[in-house]
Amino acid sequence: MKETISIKPTEVVRKWYLIDATDLVLGRLASQIAKILRGKHKTTFTPHVDCGDNVIVINAEKVALTGNKLADKVYYHHTGFPGGIKGITAGKQLEEHPERVIIKAVERMISRNKMGREQMTKLHVYAGPSHPHTAQAPETLDIASMNSKNKRS
Repeated sequence: MKETISIKPTEVVRKWYLIDATDLVLGRLASQIAKILRGKHKTTFTPHVDCGDNVIVINAEKVALTGNKLADKVYYHHTGFPGGIKGITAGKQLEEHPERVIIKAVERMISRNKMGREQMTKLHVYAGPSHPHTAQAPETLDIASMNSKNKRS
């Protein structure tokens, strides 16, 4: 009989992954990133331990949204004052702060608790093609091939 693997936080081995978001659909990209941040891609996945890896996303400004989401999707926030709800469309958000679109999409797929906030600290999103994490020697991930492999024919 096989034993169930349950790793301790001190036994977690973290890797760094680099993802190029050029022409990738936002939701499909975010679900793959959330899976990696959570650690569900590992055979040693333990639900109560943060065993996820670090993810670097470059070219966030080139991410694709399907349908009319650029005009219709609205990101809301509240200023804290009465009547202070503000909204910005996805198209305008992509022009001004493209990294926030990916961060918000992944954030909404991660658990809303202490461990989820720890997992989100391992996500690094950059609008352009350069990033300051070359010393970590990130492994390049091809999300486009992962998504096409998961589609049913």
